Amino acid sequence: MKRILLFSIFSVFSLNIYSQAYKPLLDNLNEWHVTTCFSGCLTDVYYTDGDTIVEGKSYKILDGFHYISRTFLLREEVNNKKVFLNKVAPGQNEEFLLYDFSLNEGDTFNMRNPYSPFPRDGGAFVLDSIIERPLADGNEYRHFYFSPASGNTTSTENSVWVEGAGSLSIINAPGGNPDINGGGQLSCFFKDTEIFYANLDSINDCIPIHLKVEKYNLDEIIISKQNNGGNCVLSNAQNVKSITVFNLSGKKLETITNDGQNSIKIDLSSYQNGMYILFVNGFGNSKKSFKIINF
Repeated sequence: MKRILLFSIFSVFSLNIYSQAYKPLLDNLNEWHVTTCFSGCLTDVYYTDGDTIVEGKSYKILDGFHYISRTFLLREEVNNKKVFLNKVAPGQNEEFLLYDFSLNEGDTFNMRNPYSPFPRDGGAFVLDSIIERPLADGNEYRHFYFSPASGNTTSTENSVWVEGAGSLSIINAPGGNPDINGGGQLSCFFKDTEIFYANLDSINDCIPIHLKVEKYNLDEIIISKQNNGGNCVLSNAQNVKSITVFNLSGKKLETITNDGQNSIKIDLSSYQNGMYILFVNGFGNSKKSFKIINF
């Protein structure tokens, strides 16, 4: 009897250690940048701007680009790990279930893509895999990989969700294929002005636009590579508070603080050859990012 009891306690204890808490998608302030590239690259910006209550439920107001009417509302049931979009109109509300982050591998989910370039009812998708990958803060978050279910004649392309950020396509298109040469691909996502997700394959940096973050005092920064070893130097850095180094997979490698110096030396010699991202945090909540190649 004691052996069974000890095993049960150990099992519960182990489960509590290894289970990861759900990261809510909606924060107080949220801003998504979606980039599309054809002859050049164009980034559309979506953001939440204020709160409202409809039929006793609390919502964030979705604004930006196609959604400036302030009639598109987002809400999240954190306990159920679900996110909804509501399109309000006089005498009528239409709510859609966009995301269900409680799904397990092998589950089927009916994708709804309301008011987006993708089919309004995208049909059934199968959750093929859930993989934890690091994001801008260095922590790992679950990535959900879907493909159209057998018999789905509406959608033919895959979709990807990121816990805490939403679709890698448009926020209200969970069934959208993240294609930078098609309907667009998520390039940046900010929570309360802090970068949460960044993909700098086709853009130079991630700077919030609608969250009242100034960037003028970082515009003069110059980054240069020294000839000897794997060192680089940031000049005109008197307004820099810290620099965080990330690899291209989004893993945080180190943070360097600045005590008011005009130049900051960054040693990359211990890292493998390749491209790295330097995320600069300045005074007044200003932010800027750079790409540097270590060779």
